[in-house]
Amino acid sequence: MDKIPMTAAGYSLLEQELKHCQQIERPRIIQQITDARSHGDLSENAEYHAAKEAQSHNEGRIAELEDKLARAEVIDVSKLSGDTIKFGATVTLIDEDTEEKKIWQLVGEPEADAKKGKISITSPLARALLGKTKGSNIEVVAPGGAKAYEVVKVEWR
Repeated sequence: MDKIPMTAAGYSLLEQELKHCQQIERPRIIQQITDARSHGDLSENAEYHAAKEAQSHNEGRIAELEDKLARAEVIDVSKLSGDTIKFGATVTLIDEDTEEKKIWQLVGEPEADAKKGKISITSPLARALLGKTKGSNIEVVAPGGAKAYEVVKVEWR
């Protein structure tokens, strides 16, 4: 059973989602099933089948969240420091082709969200960054093609 590295914030988000699935979604879906049963013949009752499918999906998500939380290895990023890029680092990169500045935090897979500037430690870019320091040049072969970046800042937030 592999541990899943994650930040305290990521762990907290998973806990909130689990609580929501268990305390809000589960009772709501059970009520939908009960209401649909009262409509009669279950074999041709689309509402009943939709509610049962929603229940199955919700229970699957609960099991998945419980598993991730049980295997979580929470790492306090605020206690980390240094110049070498590792889990939790917030890295500022300059694209060597477009001169575009990008800021990424390396986080665990469950909390990765590119729109919020968080990339999974297992992503091609994060794997290329691991062990590098400020001033390093890296090349990443990503699904969109090869990219070259320069590391301009490594910080711990």
